[in-house]
Amino acid sequence: MSFLDEIESAIPGLRAYARALLRDREAADDLVQDTLEAAIARQDQWRGDGSLRGWLCRILLNRFRDGLRRRRPAAVLALVPDAADLPAGRRAEDRLALTEVHAAMGQLPEDQRAALLLVALEGMSLTEAARTLGCAEGTLASRLARGRATLRQLTGREVVAPRPGKAGD
Repeated sequence: MSFLDEIESAIPGLRAYARALLRDREAADDLVQDTLEAAIARQDQWRGDGSLRGWLCRILLNRFRDGLRRRRPAAVLALVPDAADLPAGRRAEDRLALTEVHAAMGQLPEDQRAALLLVALEGMSLTEAARTLGCAEGTLASRLARGRATLRQLTGREVVAPRPGKAGD
């Protein structure tokens, strides 16, 4: 598979990650486009020693952080879809739970939000998520545990998110 084919196959995951970070479809699409342009322009910097998806998520996260530094908006991250995006048939309690988790995610420190999003939303392993965030696996595991504990405390609910596996699981 060519580099561009691999990038193309990563686009749906990048869009989901960007939407979770920005909670605005148009802004997320702009962020993904910016990420793809940067990745293609820096294709020669891809060393191939990790996952391409992780490298792309790292570029996306860096672009997102750069945007925050420039604008400093009240960006709220979401681990779950916006309650307004739920099918009409969802129960009122489900909508309330999603709204609570959404609000709680916005209160988490950036490092915990990023860790939870990569593992729970993107389904990355500890190894891949740690490499993407530029931290040790133990640090990532600690951020995940603290993030989950804070979400539990803020919402009074157990927030179900997949536990990360090791690379190759």
